[in-house]
Amino acid sequence: MTKLSVNINKIATIRNARGAETPSVTEAAIKIQEFGGQGITIHPRPDERHITRKDVYDLKPLVYTEFNIEGNPHRPFIDMVLEVKPEQVTLVPDADDAITSNAGWDCEKNLDFLKSVIAEFKNAGIRTSIFLDPNPAMVKFAAETGTDRIELYTEAYAKNYETDKEAAIKPYYETAVEATKYGLGINAGHDLSLDNLKYFADNIPNLLEVSIGHALISEALYLGLENTIQAYLMRLAKW
Repeated sequence: MTKLSVNINKIATIRNARGAETPSVTEAAIKIQEFGGQGITIHPRPDERHITRKDVYDLKPLVYTEFNIEGNPHRPFIDMVLEVKPEQVTLVPDADDAITSNAGWDCEKNLDFLKSVIAEFKNAGIRTSIFLDPNPAMVKFAAETGTDRIELYTEAYAKNYETDKEAAIKPYYETAVEATKYGLGINAGHDLSLDNLKYFADNIPNLLEVSIGHALISEALYLGLENTIQAYLMRLAKW
C-alpha cells in the first residue's frame, strides 16, 4: 500500500504571513494524523520562510506515524536531522533562494558527496531518499549513493497529464522499473493532486509513499482537511 505523507509547509506559510501562531503547524500535524494521514513531511529552509527550526523540534514528539524531513544537505541541516532523528530524510538539491524544489539530483556528478551524506544518516538509523528526475539512466548512480529510496519529481507528469497522460507517465514508469531492479524503494511528490494521483499510483510499480502539500492544502480550503485527506487515501486504495 502506498502511504500518504502530508507536507505542511503551506500551513507555516499562512502562519508566517501574520507573524503569530495561527494556523498552528503542530495542531495541523496532530489533526492530519487523526484524519488518516500516514506521515508528516516538512522542508525547513535556511531562511525559515515557512517551517522554522523551532517547528522541527516541536513536531518531533507529535508525529507518531512517519516524520519526513526534506532539505538540501548543508551542514546545519545534516546536524539538525541527526539530532531530531526522523524516520526518513529526503535530500533535495534546491538553491537556498528557490521558491520550491524544481529539479532532481545529478547523482553521477554528486556521487561522492551523496555517498558521504547518506552514510551519515544511515549510520544514525535514518532512512534516506533522494529527489530524482524521471530518468532511468540516473538510477544506477542513485543506487551507488547508498540511498534507500528515490523520490520522483512529478512536475513534468502533472504538467502533461491533461494532454497525454500515457506519454506523461512513461518516463516515470521506466524509472520506477529500473529503480526496482536496483532494490530501491520509490516515493513521489511535489505536483501530485486529487486530479492526477490515481493514474500515477495505479501505474507506478513499488510506489511506497507520496508526499503532497501544496495541492492538498489548497484543496482543503474548499473541501475541508479531513475530507481532502480521505479523498487522497481513496485514490491510493487498491480495490
